[in-house]
Amino acid sequence: MSTLALQVTLRRADFTLEVQGELALEGITALFGPSGSGKTTLLRVIAGLESSARGSVTFDGNAWQSAQRWVPAERRGVGYVFQDGRLFPHLTVEKNLEFAAQRATRSTIDFGAAVAAFDLTALLQRRPGSLSGGEQQRVAIARALLTSPQLLLMDEPLSSLDIGRKREILPLIEQLPRQFGVPVLYVTHNVDEVARLASHVLLLAGGRVAAYGSVADVFERIDLEPYTGGLEAGTVLCTRVADYLDGVATLVVGKERLRVPMGDAPVGTVRPIRIHARDVAIATERPRNLSIRNVLTAKILRIETSATGNVELLLDVEGEHLRSRITRDACDELELKVGQYVFALIKSVALESTLLG
Repeated sequence: MSTLALQVTLRRADFTLEVQGELALEGITALFGPSGSGKTTLLRVIAGLESSARGSVTFDGNAWQSAQRWVPAERRGVGYVFQDGRLFPHLTVEKNLEFAAQRATRSTIDFGAAVAAFDLTALLQRRPGSLSGGEQQRVAIARALLTSPQLLLMDEPLSSLDIGRKREILPLIEQLPRQFGVPVLYVTHNVDEVARLASHVLLLAGGRVAAYGSVADVFERIDLEPYTGGLEAGTVLCTRVADYLDGVATLVVGKERLRVPMGDAPVGTVRPIRIHARDVAIATERPRNLSIRNVLTAKILRIETSATGNVELLLDVEGEHLRSRITRDACDELELKVGQYVFALIKSVALESTLLG
């Protein structure tokens, strides 16, 4: 596991980025926050692309930036994937990839392995102008990987793609740290991408750190709701695929089971899913003759009143957390109490749109 220590300040006429903290980089860490919160700016500071930034950036004990030292971008061992790919239009895909491999300061990534991982063999002799947006981003990610980076930085690489192309590329990004041993910092303002890809999240707001921690811990906090989704707020439930048939997966959390439409779900794989608090209804008795297929036994851990006047419940489901948003009247009529066992009802169709694949 790598560590990235930050103590940086960057002042502009209308914005100040001020970030302090140490990130434990294992797998994919999301830099998340609303537009204008400083996500891309922080990524550029880490990459060495903002010479006016002050402070220190240290990766695994090696100072990339301090009061006494400045390591230029090309010597930091960082791979960078931009939103628009930025491939060389006059070169074939193969030449774009070779350009990156030849300029790597070390050689830890095999050319053939990168080509195979991103299914690029059939594209090698084509030029970027003839590729679809999804194909261009696959090449751009492979090209960044072939610089053999210590750290891969990705700046909203899926923002310009439609849902079909996102579903193609998400699994490829998901397996990057495991397959190639490279930690990833992933910038996004899309909650579903965070839920699908990341284990930890650094939440930025107004140029400062609002929260850092596991995705589940950060997204269950009601005080962060203005940044983590408002009406879209919820929690991330870590599930395992027990069965998959005819486009429907059976996901398990301990002894509890969820039936969810999914594009692909290899049996045995871990699939985190985000569940909106607004999509979780509560019953004090197990319902019968109901069209809702997902009924989970849950224990109430916390009852809070939200800024909108509704009641937010934090629920425990086999050690995983779930949120439910109900009206105050419903909470009073059901006489809900902390420590009480209830049944959480979730529509399968409500889950389908949050899975991104």
